[in-house]
Amino acid sequence: MPFRSLYVAALAAACMSTATAAGLSALASCQKQAKNQVEINQCGAGNQQVAERELNAAYQAVLKKMAADKVFLVKFRAAQRAWLKWRDAEMAAIYPADNPQSEYGSVFPMCWSAQLAELDRERTRQLRRWIDGVAEGDVCAGSVPIR
Repeated sequence: MPFRSLYVAALAAACMSTATAAGLSALASCQKQAKNQVEINQCGAGNQQVAERELNAAYQAVLKKMAADKVFLVKFRAAQRAWLKWRDAEMAAIYPADNPQSEYGSVFPMCWSAQLAELDRERTRQLRRWIDGVAEGDVCAGSVPIR
């Protein structure tokens, strides 16, 4: 297997468990057309941007759906700010080098983007609870709406 194909396969595997079907398809298509590491890195960055847009859309949807509950909104916004700080600290722990490009090589931007997209998509799944609701009878749902 050519060296570039190993990069593509590694990134696709890293993203497969978290990416939406359309997002994964677009990422795979982008990487298939990529001719060098710079272009592969750009594909990864595009994937991360999609994940970030999905996260922001879910966040805004929760704010809209729960707009009448002012106490919830204050605490929800605080939770999201704390989560963003945690995400950034988690990324720094995963890639702690002072000069990550030098330490981790030319694949670093691709890897960074894939990891960040994975974290953002996990948070999007968490936020979707307030959008989708939970099954009736979930006595521990708290502020999460019942379907």
